[in-house]
Amino acid sequence: MNLLIGGSWQGAKDYLDEIRAMGHEVVFLQQERDPVPVDPSWVEGVIGNGFFLYHPINDYVNLKYIQVISAGLDRVPVDEVRRRGITLKNARGVYSGPMSEHAVWAVLTLYRQKAYFMENQAKHVWNKLRMIPELGGKTVCVLGCGSVGTACAERFGGMGCRVIGVNRTPRENAAFERIYSFSEMANALNMADIVVVTLPLHDETRGLVNAERFAQMKEGAILVNIARGPLVDTAALLDALDARLGDTESTGRPGDTESTGRLGGAALDVFETEPLPADSPLWDRPDVLITPHNSFMGEGNAERLNALIMKNLAQMEK
Repeated sequence: MNLLIGGSWQGAKDYLDEIRAMGHEVVFLQQERDPVPVDPSWVEGVIGNGFFLYHPINDYVNLKYIQVISAGLDRVPVDEVRRRGITLKNARGVYSGPMSEHAVWAVLTLYRQKAYFMENQAKHVWNKLRMIPELGGKTVCVLGCGSVGTACAERFGGMGCRVIGVNRTPRENAAFERIYSFSEMANALNMADIVVVTLPLHDETRGLVNAERFAQMKEGAILVNIARGPLVDTAALLDALDARLGDTESTGRPGDTESTGRLGGAALDVFETEPLPADSPLWDRPDVLITPHNSFMGEGNAERLNALIMKNLAQMEK
């Protein structure tokens, strides 16, 4: 197979000789937005990430294989890929561990009031907080029950949480007490103390977490988004958070039991616009934890990704 390999696969150069020994021809393109050094008709397979954001897939008439290094497929024209019967592989499972650990860390960071204690530490102030929420016993609703969602369910379950899920196609999964369909989402959201978004981004899910969904959430719930920014309506999120801060008895800290607002806080790793603009009101909120699309980072990613790509290639015809 004639392979075009992009530099977004950072370990690629260490494997080029092995790939050629498997019987594949290889051209390496460091920057995927750059002009391709071969005729598009030569290319039968592409390994990369955002290659088709810059190169029309219809130019690649002999394409039969695509491997992306991300878990999401929103950078690939999936409808055209399926129409043409092109084999499409993602990085399923590579980032599930780090992302699920990030979700648990984010909730604990908000629950255990890290910002408050770090501020006091900087000021050398000894101040206790009495009413600290506990993760154990909380109900966690995971929107999207694929590999990342399942890893989240396993880790929250290991912390003593009750875990339910929402998926386009409900199915049996031992990590979840029950998986609800999209049509049953309101019931699931109403039970949840924590809502973790791990859904893929496509037309059906864009803006799915909107004002209607926030109104269905349990009062004081924490939202965690580690999937894609456009899944959550930012304006509706701010409105839901403002309803909480509008309570004059509230300190504005997540988990404040004196607050009676709708949403108790949010941990956001992804945003509708990235990087998050400096003037976004999200930056300065005490009830929001912001990380720069970093949840997928983990020390074992490269090893897992390399192994997955090579395994998938070995299963393809030359």
